[in-house]
Amino acid sequence: MRRPCPHVRRSTVETTRTPTQAELVRRVADLAPLLRSHADRADQDRRLADESVAALTEAGLFRMRVPLRYGGYESDAATMVAVATELGRADASAAWTTGVAWITTFMAGLFPDEVQDEVFATPDLRMCGTLSPSALAEPVDGGVTVNGRWGFVSGALHSQWQVLVAMMPTPDGRQLPIMALAPLADLGIVDDWHTSGLRASGSVTTVAENVFVPAARILPLPAVLQEQYASKQNADSEIFRGPLLPTASASSVGTAVGLARAAIDVFLERLPDRKITYTTYSSQGEAPLTHRQVADATLRADAAEFHAQRVARLLDTKNASGGQWTVLERARARADLGRACELALEAVRILRQASGGSSIYTSAPIQRIEHDVQAINLHALMHGDTNLELYGRVLCGLEPNTFYL
Repeated sequence: MRRPCPHVRRSTVETTRTPTQAELVRRVADLAPLLRSHADRADQDRRLADESVAALTEAGLFRMRVPLRYGGYESDAATMVAVATELGRADASAAWTTGVAWITTFMAGLFPDEVQDEVFATPDLRMCGTLSPSALAEPVDGGVTVNGRWGFVSGALHSQWQVLVAMMPTPDGRQLPIMALAPLADLGIVDDWHTSGLRASGSVTTVAENVFVPAARILPLPAVLQEQYASKQNADSEIFRGPLLPTASASSVGTAVGLARAAIDVFLERLPDRKITYTTYSSQGEAPLTHRQVADATLRADAAEFHAQRVARLLDTKNASGGQWTVLERARARADLGRACELALEAVRILRQASGGSSIYTSAPIQRIEHDVQAINLHALMHGDTNLELYGRVLCGLEPNTFYL
C-alpha cells in the first residue's frame, strides 16, 4: 500500500528574488542539527523523517530548480554543488533525495508550458523519477497507457509527481523511449527498499497499472537528450539550456563530496579522546600515521570537490553562453562525476580504517557514511569504471557507446 505524502505547510521562505549561494548554504547549516537528530531513526525506518522533509521544504531547497515564474529560484549548478555538499555533511539521504528532486524538477521544466502550469501549481513541488525505461507505453486516443515498474525511485514517499521513462511502439515497428509525467497518486508503491546504504532515501519501486498519460505530458527521450525541449517560456532561462546528463551530474555529485567532509568531521571529533590500543599513544592524534591518514583523506576530499566544481563550472559557463556542447565535454562531465565519487569513497575508507574497532558499532556515524558513499559509487551513472571507460573512448577518437551524455 502506498503511504500518503506527509502534510507540509507552504514555505514561508522569501521568493521575490533568488537567494545567493551563501544564503542557501547558511540555511542548510541552520537545519543540519535537525537532520542529524533524525538520521538514525530515518536510517532504521528506510525513509526520511517527516520533520526532515518539512525542514528541507521550509528552507526552500526544493525550489532551486523550479522556474522563477512559479516562485522558484533557478539556482545555478555551483550553488547545487555547494548546497548538496553541506547537506551531505549532515545527512546523505536527505542530500541525495534533494539532488534527485533537482534533476526531476529540471526535467519537468522541459515540458510544454501548459503542463508546467499543472505540475508547478505549488512552488514547493517535490518530484522523483528515474531514467531507466523499464515500463511499456501503449498508444491510445489522446495519449498513452503505461504499465510497468521503476526501481530506485528516491523520494517517492514524499513526492507529488514522478518522471516516468517507458518504451513506446512506433508505427514502423520500432520502440521509442519516452519521458512522461504522472502524479504519484496514479502510481502504486512497493516497499522494497532494504539496502546497505542510503537507507533513509526511501528509494522504493513505483508501479503503473494502466495509467493514462495525456499526450501533452509526453516527450521523446532522444529529443530531450539532444536538448530539443518543449518549453517556450523557459527557452531563455540559463538553467534550462543545459543537457540533461551534465545537469544531473552537477545535481547529484555534491552529496559524495559532503560525505567525504562528514567523515573528516566525525573522525576529528573523536580524535582527542581516542587512544591507539596496545600502543603507548594515549591520543590517536599524536601518531604520525594518523597525521598521514588525515592529510591523505583531506586531500582526496579536496580533489573530489575539484571535480564536482569543474562539472558545475562547465555547466554554468555553457548555460550562460548558450554554446554547443561537444561530445568530449559531455563525456568529461560524466568522468568528473565518477572521479569525484571515487575520491570521496577513498577518503571515507581511509578514515573508516583509521577509526578502529569501536567504529563497528551502529551508533558510530562513520559506518553509515561509508555505506552511503559506497551506495553512491554503485549507481550506474556514477560508477567510476563506467565513466572512465566512456571518457577514454572519446579521448581515443571512438564514438561513445551510450546516448546518456
